[in-house]
Amino acid sequence: MIRIDGVTEVTDADFDAEVLGAELPVLVKFTADWCGPCRQLGPVLGAVAAEEADRLRIVQLDVDRNPEITVRYGVLATPTLMVFRAGEPVKSMVGARPKRRLLMELEDVIV
Repeated sequence: MIRIDGVTEVTDADFDAEVLGAELPVLVKFTADWCGPCRQLGPVLGAVAAEEADRLRIVQLDVDRNPEITVRYGVLATPTLMVFRAGEPVKSMVGARPKRRLLMELEDVIV
């Protein structure tokens, strides 16, 4: 798994506590080591994590190593970005995108 500054790795074991129990909205990147677009998205998410740290938390989950959460939320493609607020998924996006577009798509879900 590629490490990105400001982006924490979560697993099946700690997903509920780290994501569903979080006070801030959480953007989960469902990713895989073999996924090229996932790697492209890394620097974008690192920049967004730094800029929006007071309004949004960003984590990543490896779909190959964490099948339980991947199946629970019906993730079929990587990268899938899913935003959770108050323990519920409120937005889902598939595919890499540039930072400006991602921030526009997140406007309605981050406070």
